[in-house]
Amino acid sequence: MKIKPLALKQLAVAILVLSPSVQAASVSFNDAWQTVLTSSDALAAERANVDKARHLQDATSDLYLPDISVSANYTRLDKPVEISPSDLLGSMPAGESLSNILGAILPNATNLDQLFTSQLTDRDIFTSSIRAIWPIFTGGRINAAQEIAKGKTEEAKYMLVMQQQAKFEDLTKFYFGVVLTEQVLQTRIDVEQGLKKHLDHAQKMEQQGQIAKVERLQAEASYDKARVDRQKSARDLEIAQVALTKLLKLNSPAMPSTTLFTNESLPPMDAFIDKTLSDYPGLSILDAKKKQASGVIDVEKGKYYPEVYLYGNYSLYEDDTLASKTAPDWAVGVGVNIPIVDTSGRSGKVKAAHSAVTQVNYLRAQAEQDLSVLVEKTYREANQSLEEYNGLKSSLALAEENVRLREKAFSQGLSTSLDVVDAEMYLAGVKTQRLAAAYQYVISLSSLLAVSGEMNSFNQYQQYQGLEVKQ
Repeated sequence: MKIKPLALKQLAVAILVLSPSVQAASVSFNDAWQTVLTSSDALAAERANVDKARHLQDATSDLYLPDISVSANYTRLDKPVEISPSDLLGSMPAGESLSNILGAILPNATNLDQLFTSQLTDRDIFTSSIRAIWPIFTGGRINAAQEIAKGKTEEAKYMLVMQQQAKFEDLTKFYFGVVLTEQVLQTRIDVEQGLKKHLDHAQKMEQQGQIAKVERLQAEASYDKARVDRQKSARDLEIAQVALTKLLKLNSPAMPSTTLFTNESLPPMDAFIDKTLSDYPGLSILDAKKKQASGVIDVEKGKYYPEVYLYGNYSLYEDDTLASKTAPDWAVGVGVNIPIVDTSGRSGKVKAAHSAVTQVNYLRAQAEQDLSVLVEKTYREANQSLEEYNGLKSSLALAEENVRLREKAFSQGLSTSLDVVDAEMYLAGVKTQRLAAAYQYVISLSSLLAVSGEMNSFNQYQQYQGLEVKQ
């Protein structure tokens, strides 16, 4: 059965778009990006990290509140606590004299201990009280702790932004990688169709004795190789499509609806550099780390200052004993804790925190330099891709005309089969090279927009200013 070129193209497209039982899902780049933002586990993890940091920051506001606790104690003594007259007399400065006087007046005074001994507490003692300690002055450590927590929250937020930028670049590579492989496959289909047509001509001309057998064999071998190349491109498309489908978490194969594109020109490079140095989240992360290091300095310095606090205690329950009756029900006061010798190494920690601030300053300066180089490199790569794509336009026209002339010359016996095959392969090579240049331009553009925080303007470059890349 002879397959017509048009039927061959329709069959190939059907194989690409349809799986055995699942219809491919057409998705635009903008929709794909929104899907990544909402379904990415990596982004969800970073958002959870932001929530964690925010909750920890909120927790530092409690440092200004008093520490209030309720306690209960049960104690078992070896014996009850008792006090006798002899104990009282023995504890007095004139106790011995009083004992002698009582002994002279009362010959049986030794029985006084048995008659007048008082029990202060039982062997089993149970008490319950509520206690409160309220810090008044801590040497600035509470404010420093809150600044550190705020810096950690800011760091988590900018980490989320960096993760979003990374996902944007990943999506661009995956999405337009599918677009590229799909168009490369279409180029392979065109080559296969052209060589199939050439093979049909060669077979007819061999039957008519116009060409030698070797010419027909050359056409047949070239056609078979083109068919193998087309099948390999189809597999490449399937692999790229699977990666994109998994990234988007779709139940059916993802088929991009946004094509490759180019732009007439890019904004000045300085605009990208300035925007990157002002908005790149990595620099903001370093600023947040500097804030944390400065907070550590304040915390360690605060250990040199006295700590002033209010405290209070109120008895909720006491046993009915003489000792409990004489004890006060409540007590309040002011306390001061002055550190004299500190074993935490506060001096070394202050120096370490200062070193951390210096380290962050150097890291930021290096990061700014590296970012400037990265933006300039990516910008030049984007322009280079544009120049390559536009520069191959004349080569494409030449290759198409060459194929037409070689086919016509072969049909007239003025050209060999190898000339026709070379013309077809050269045309396919020029098309593939232009597609690769357009793909590289889109990737470079997405990197520029991501690093400068202008990802939302990608749609403007693609939809409103973009020049669609067509076969």
